[in-house]
Amino acid sequence: MSFTTLHFFLFLAMGVLIYYLLPKKLQWVWLLVLSYLYYFTFSIKTSVFLIFTTVVTYTGGILLTRMNESSKAYLAANKETLDRAAKKAYKEKVKKNKRRVVVAMLLLCFGLLGVVKYLNFVIENIDALVLAVGHGQYFEPVNIILPLGISFYTFQSISYIIDVYQGKYSAEKNLFKYALFVSFFPQLLQGPIGRFDRLAHQLYEGRSFSLKAAEFGLQRILWGCFKKMVLADRVAGFVTTVFGNYTEYGGWYNLVAVLLYCVQLYADFSGGIDIVIGTAEIFGIRMDENFRQPFFSKSIGEFWRRWHITLGTWMKDYIFYPFSLSKQMNRFGKWSKKHLGNTVGKAMPICLADLLIFFVVGIWHGAAWKYIAYGMYNGIIIAVSSLLEPLYAKGFEKTKIHKESKAWTVVQIIRTFILVNIGWYFDMAVSFSAALVMMKETFTKMSMSQFTGTAFLELGMGRRDFLIVLAGCIIIFIVSLLKERGVAVREAIAAKPLIVRWAVWYAFIVIIFIFAYTGDGSAFIYANF
Repeated sequence: MSFTTLHFFLFLAMGVLIYYLLPKKLQWVWLLVLSYLYYFTFSIKTSVFLIFTTVVTYTGGILLTRMNESSKAYLAANKETLDRAAKKAYKEKVKKNKRRVVVAMLLLCFGLLGVVKYLNFVIENIDALVLAVGHGQYFEPVNIILPLGISFYTFQSISYIIDVYQGKYSAEKNLFKYALFVSFFPQLLQGPIGRFDRLAHQLYEGRSFSLKAAEFGLQRILWGCFKKMVLADRVAGFVTTVFGNYTEYGGWYNLVAVLLYCVQLYADFSGGIDIVIGTAEIFGIRMDENFRQPFFSKSIGEFWRRWHITLGTWMKDYIFYPFSLSKQMNRFGKWSKKHLGNTVGKAMPICLADLLIFFVVGIWHGAAWKYIAYGMYNGIIIAVSSLLEPLYAKGFEKTKIHKESKAWTVVQIIRTFILVNIGWYFDMAVSFSAALVMMKETFTKMSMSQFTGTAFLELGMGRRDFLIVLAGCIIIFIVSLLKERGVAVREAIAAKPLIVRWAVWYAFIVIIFIFAYTGDGSAFIYANF
């Protein structure tokens, strides 16, 4: 039941109708039922993985909260009898026990994720090593069904466990309410990755129907459908053909394919998130934004702060800070300052943390070396940029370039866009070696004669399709530019007279009906995560 099918919209209409007819105290129960019904439409078998993660992390949260509460009660009751050393020893003992619970949760949840998503990748690489020494194949691949959305609900559940461990909030005592937080159906398959303290209370609170929330939610869904159905699905065939048959193409074919993949990925992923956020908004629930005009970024680091924001903040909060601020990194930082100088020494722990994060980002994207290369490509650029920051500052002084000037901003945006698109080769190519070949042949096989024949038009897109994509990109650019300048587009439209408001949205509906791609549309890319 993909977000752009008639079945989904009928499912949503039925869900919303019953939700607002129910007493407020029962609305969360209906959301839970809807969420599992939605997941069952994809696979009933793999729902056991979702239930396993839910039960395990619920239990872990309860144990951690009990430890937190009992330790506070014990310290309060024995405040007068315990000296400082005894208090410190007791706190350390409690902390060790809590860490054991967290480690158990990490092993169970990430262990499950690792087995279903990466076991065959490990087997393939072991086989390659065995084959290299001449002993033939050693292991057979395991037939494992990859549960839909497992990366998203695992990350969301683990963030909950770590937050409870740190005492940020107490665990949810109601198993079924917690199950709703893990499985809320709009975000289940492709995010955004929710945080318990921002999302859970919205799921549990009853609410009355709001015409404005419903209107804004439908508008957001419409915007997402435009991106997905008019743009992403239209370019998917061209992209898949060129990347899937890279030995037959090169030059301009590769360059156009990677640019169209940029369009496809952004329109597909951000369009899907628009539908997710719009769907939640109809129920009166506000979810975290996952994109913030990423193609206005002036650096790769800024790009990742604007692209897939909830994954980036997850990585920052639960990997970057714990790693870079750890005792080991503190000692390494002191050693680096002593042996490499103060400037480089201060940057080294941050650089290592960035490399670690983007190694994880690469692995998260998929079980293949090309994804690891994709992550490390971004991590190395960010790490090297941090190390070279003092040289950049000196360069600006000598060249008298004004860093805040519009001209330099445009140069930075274009530079970042080029670097981002180079990274897409690793993301979309069939393998790491294929990505390198495609990069090379983009330039070595480039010829204007490639435009003289009909080959471009035989790759799944005609002239009309290219014009539609160009017009769609211009519309997205204008909307993004307005948002970048602080204009709340939907609110601005809502302030117009009724006839203007509905003219705008009816126009979009007509555009979708007329220009939606009618071929074999692709599934949402991030639904496979």
